[in-house]
Amino acid sequence: METKSCTTCKHDFTVTDSDKEFYKEMSVPVPNKCGQCRQIDRLIWRNERVLYKRKSDATGKDILSVYHQDSPFIVYEAKYWHSDEWNALDYGQDYDFERPFFDQFKELLYKVPQLALSVTSNQNCDFVNQCGWCKNCYLVFEAVDNQNCLYSNNIYDSRFSMDCLTVTNCELCYECIDCEDSYGLKFSQNSKNCSESWFLKSCIGCKNCFGCINLRNKEYYFLNQKYSKEEYEKKIDELNLTTSKALEQARKNFLDFTKKFPQKYIQGTQNEDSTGDYIYNTQRCEECYDCNNMQDCQHVYNCRFMKKCYDITVFGSVKGAEFCYHSHEIGDGVRNVRFSDQIWIASYDISYAKLCIQNSHHLFGCVSLKHKSYCILNKQYSEDEYKALIPKIIEHMKSTGEWGQFFPKELSPYAYNETVTHIYHPLSKEEAIKKGYTWRDPDAKEYLPASGDILACSQCKKNYKIQDQEQKLYDRHNLPIPHKCHDCRHSARFKLRNPRKLHDRNCNKCQTAFKTTLTIDRPEPVYCEKCYLESVE
Repeated sequence: METKSCTTCKHDFTVTDSDKEFYKEMSVPVPNKCGQCRQIDRLIWRNERVLYKRKSDATGKDILSVYHQDSPFIVYEAKYWHSDEWNALDYGQDYDFERPFFDQFKELLYKVPQLALSVTSNQNCDFVNQCGWCKNCYLVFEAVDNQNCLYSNNIYDSRFSMDCLTVTNCELCYECIDCEDSYGLKFSQNSKNCSESWFLKSCIGCKNCFGCINLRNKEYYFLNQKYSKEEYEKKIDELNLTTSKALEQARKNFLDFTKKFPQKYIQGTQNEDSTGDYIYNTQRCEECYDCNNMQDCQHVYNCRFMKKCYDITVFGSVKGAEFCYHSHEIGDGVRNVRFSDQIWIASYDISYAKLCIQNSHHLFGCVSLKHKSYCILNKQYSEDEYKALIPKIIEHMKSTGEWGQFFPKELSPYAYNETVTHIYHPLSKEEAIKKGYTWRDPDAKEYLPASGDILACSQCKKNYKIQDQEQKLYDRHNLPIPHKCHDCRHSARFKLRNPRKLHDRNCNKCQTAFKTTLTIDRPEPVYCEKCYLESVE
């Protein structure tokens, strides 16, 4: 095992012998940055939620895009970008051994058209991003196979749900976080297979419950106490949860109530020799978060069905990815992808590329290619020419210190505060600029104060509207209209999840050592899995 000092944050990190074997197999150098700083390098290439109205550079149409109208990038709407109306090989350029690679890649990046939004196979979903196979959805992000859902992030296979974060197979759910297989659930977290309930945390199989934690297969429980059906319904009626004031008080009371109960050190099941949080069905995975069905991975985030991948942010899919390193948004059957962004659909043997998809392979430094192979900087080569030139380029990049590094932050298409980096690692404008990031101030707007039909966020003062579909869900749930805009509501939900950082702790009951995202100063007791399962009802 080797201890190294991160060149960015100066903190020490370790590199094991098995890590070195992986880097050797991938033909990449041992990293000089810690896992968290490598993750930040990738996150600044991900804009999920900041959308702009602009003109398409292809058709002149008004479109929605993650790129501002003032952005220097060429931007096409999805339908045109995927069409045969243009050819990315037309922008090809020769490799110049007298210039650094990243300078040449930047030149190409600014010439080749980019996708306005990352969307596919949606119906009536105009205001979405990182979204596929959805119908009648509005402002959902990182979303797949949903119908009639609104204002949600990381939502999958769900219907008629709103204001949710990281939910799967949920219907008529509202303000839920990390819930699955549930119906009619509201203001709940870390719960599964629950229905017609309010304010649950870490519950499974519960129905008609309110303000409960760590319960299993219970009905008509109020604050973890059993009541008759009539007594339970009377208590719910007395709360008068149809008003914003009552809801906020109930939320505050519930959060205080949960601090009395033990939490399991990790959110996850069926993991073997793995660390992280919100991980399921993993083997030998280290520092992974929001992942499932993975083997031999390290520093992987928001992914599924990955095998032997290090430093990957987002994607995988059922067809997954294998033998990939230090890349963002890769999956659906990809292999041997290094230092790249947005590589999809049965593509392989790709390095330092962006938005190359659909059975592409043997690409280096390419942008926006589909069904292409043996290309360097979007220029076509024969197989023999390609294989002869790549080792020379790698040696050149080694001499400039570029080989083994992800794209530098100066190349990112987005400002720091447009990306999810700002959510996971918030910085002020001054702090971001001091660290060398760009910043985009919001477009100047005059917000009107709340009055009559005009709604203004109580937190950020931004005006917002209630959609017809949204009003129907409020009416169906008998809920009041929220006093905050969807962005501020999302931020509040996000803060209820633990930061992605592990701490060494011991079980408060049996003293078993483990790694957990729950810090030592948290008020609730933290248990190992065995002690936790013994404590639930």
